[in-house]
Amino acid sequence: MTKVYGVPRGNRPWPAGRPTLAQMDERLCSKVTCAREAVATLTYDYGDQMAALGPLGGTDHPNAHDLCAQHAQRVSVPTGWIVVRHEAMRA
Repeated sequence: MTKVYGVPRGNRPWPAGRPTLAQMDERLCSKVTCAREAVATLTYDYGDQMAALGPLGGTDHPNAHDLCAQHAQRVSVPTGWIVVRHEAMRA
């Protein structure tokens, strides 16, 4: 067994508040400083200057941005763009 700082690797203490296995499976908000659970997915269509906001997608896609409820509600787009909100996402 490898030792790191004198403590066997399998016995290293974890900092308080470490995520559980169940939490590691959750998708989190894409915003850098946000750690809330994602509830919506935002995608862009650059050709049509449109952003689409809908319920959380079935898979984690690299071209889609998962957002928490707070950030989904505050979505803003460049001037001239439109936001299409799925019926479930309308306030």
